[in-house]
Amino acid sequence: MLRVRDVKAMRGAAWMGGGWDLFRRRPAIWSGFALGWIAITLGLFLVPFVGGVIANFLQPIFFASFAVAARKQLAGERIEMGDFFTGFQRNARPLANIGALLLIAGMGIFLLMGLLGLPMVAGAGAMPDFSDYFQQFETEDWLILLLGFALLAALKGALWFAPALLAFHDLTTMHAIRWSVYAALSNLGAMFVYGAALVIAFFVAIIPWGLGLALAIPVMLASTYIGYADVFEETPAEG
Repeated sequence: MLRVRDVKAMRGAAWMGGGWDLFRRRPAIWSGFALGWIAITLGLFLVPFVGGVIANFLQPIFFASFAVAARKQLAGERIEMGDFFTGFQRNARPLANIGALLLIAGMGIFLLMGLLGLPMVAGAGAMPDFSDYFQQFETEDWLILLLGFALLAALKGALWFAPALLAFHDLTTMHAIRWSVYAALSNLGAMFVYGAALVIAFFVAIIPWGLGLALAIPVMLASTYIGYADVFEETPAEG
């Protein structure tokens, strides 16, 4: 039976610590997961029209795979690159539905930003000139952009636990969404600290020519299960 634990806010930082512990014990595998995830996602986004849609549908499936791999590793089992595709074998359709929902909701947020007056086109060329784009911003444009990012962060946070829930439980899409939203609301402090830790980690990672991303991304992938286990498992993952 599913139950949600209320954890202390600082547990959010421990989720990152748990992700680091998983990564440092199997760095090659988690780096391989990260490289595979990035390569497939970016490759799909290069495909005209349908590539970006497919990439969004696949994101929860990949994160379900990372959760399964993390659980295996914590149980003392050997993880391998083949675990990268485990999510396709467990509730793949409900997981893809989560990706579709995130895509539609994200498009709605960008539409709202446009309706509020945010310039949505950076340039007429194939590659927008973002320096010129941001130079035309006025104060209200920055506020709209901040609102959009806040809504996107809230959306991602609300559904953060859904991939792991679908990986380990026989749930429908809507049941997974309800459990994830409930867990996120019950642990707002931990979610905020975890989000802040992610932002800091990625900010530090990009300073030395982005080299730190080779650590930050795999740790982030591994940490998603640590958070899920801390909130939903009777014996939470150590972190």
